[in-house]
Amino acid sequence: MIKRFIVLLFLLGLGLVFAGLLSGYSADNELNLTGRYYAEHTAQDIGAANIVTAIIVTYRGLDTLGEVTVLFLTATIVAVLLGRGVAQKGKSLQRDLPKSGELLTTGSFLLVPLILLLGAYVFINGHLTPGGGFQGGAIVASAILLMLLTDPLRHFSHRLISIIESISGLFFLGIGVLGIFLAGGFLDNRIFPIGEFGSLFSAGAIPVIYSLIGLKVGAEFSSMLVNFSETEGS
Repeated sequence: MIKRFIVLLFLLGLGLVFAGLLSGYSADNELNLTGRYYAEHTAQDIGAANIVTAIIVTYRGLDTLGEVTVLFLTATIVAVLLGRGVAQKGKSLQRDLPKSGELLTTGSFLLVPLILLLGAYVFINGHLTPGGGFQGGAIVASAILLMLLTDPLRHFSHRLISIIESISGLFFLGIGVLGIFLAGGFLDNRIFPIGEFGSLFSAGAIPVIYSLIGLKVGAEFSSMLVNFSETEGS
């Protein structure tokens, strides 16, 4: 009875808080100073048709670096906690798993290349259309997930995944540092020519940066999926 009363008081308090926020809410009739600057100057300064991309990759590039770092630490912690010894035990227990159905197996052969192609398209065209490195990397990792669902015993090279993740991360940092010396700051895309607005080869280094982020994110997600698959049932 006391627990229910406490929960009721908690919900009532939350209701009062949100009611106060709602009563004092007034919609903005125009963009604030920062938002207006982004809307008016992104095309001229950055050359990206997708304003969100320009903000994420250039204007707040340090935040993007932090997000990539958090994802890297997450993948590393997963690998460390699961461990290689447990992985081998998990693989031995999976020997008795039934084979996947013919529909799933055939479908994976058809869909995996298309999923990888879609992921690459999303992060390469992130400066032109909605999408980008994080979204494209997640799509690429979903292809790995489909292959694992088709064959839980499939072996993926941890070394190859680590190499892709490490190289893309180093080049990402390298481009960011070059922006300090050759342009206006960290991850400044103007180290490369801006190009023609709206074309594939435009927005300076943003397509390269997003491609590196896509590869890095895809490798990190894939690493976690592979580790979880190898330890399942242990």
